[in-house]
Amino acid sequence: MDTVAVIDFETTGLSPARGDRPTEIAAVLVAEGRIVDRYQSLMNAGLFVPPFIERLTGISTAMLRRAPPVEQVMAEVADFVGTVPLVAHNAAFDSKFWDAELSRLGRQRSQSFVCTLLLARRVLPRAPSYKLGALVDSFGLPAAEPAHRALADAEMASHLMLRLEQELIEQFQCAAVTHDLLRRIQRMPKSQLQTRLAGEGRGLPIRAEL
Repeated sequence: MDTVAVIDFETTGLSPARGDRPTEIAAVLVAEGRIVDRYQSLMNAGLFVPPFIERLTGISTAMLRRAPPVEQVMAEVADFVGTVPLVAHNAAFDSKFWDAELSRLGRQRSQSFVCTLLLARRVLPRAPSYKLGALVDSFGLPAAEPAHRALADAEMASHLMLRLEQELIEQFQCAAVTHDLLRRIQRMPKSQLQTRLAGEGRGLPIRAEL
């Protein structure tokens, strides 16, 4: 598997398009089947943390007043990640904040995201829940604490990604699991996964429109 960066944001809300900003980020580098490095920081974007977000994450407005500015943290984490491919659980959420905050710095993402939520829905079609904590529990993977904090969630998503790679090797006989293959799998119809991965195993290309 390629070296990848698994990221997780905590934020003031659901969408940067509505003015929400990050409160915390973590990036976990995974290489050769293990976590090799980590970055984590709270960040101060000058916003009030809504009470329900504080209850969920434990991150308060007072904590953020003592945190470094968001511009500093995003520059640091972007440099930490570099051009390494990205992974997140529910990447549709994290990618929006990643792109929005990089744009504020005059920077742009060059690499693609893989979503462990989409992968799990395809590789594990009968899982009772696709929430990160539920998938970690069902596999007996290491559960990091506290939940709903960026580093804990990024580490759990890292372990989940590695487990999904193992499932692809064992269930579908994938000889090599790359970030590009995961990116294509997350866009495949569930009903066609077995057939298309069988072709991949015989050296046949997965159709380009994926």
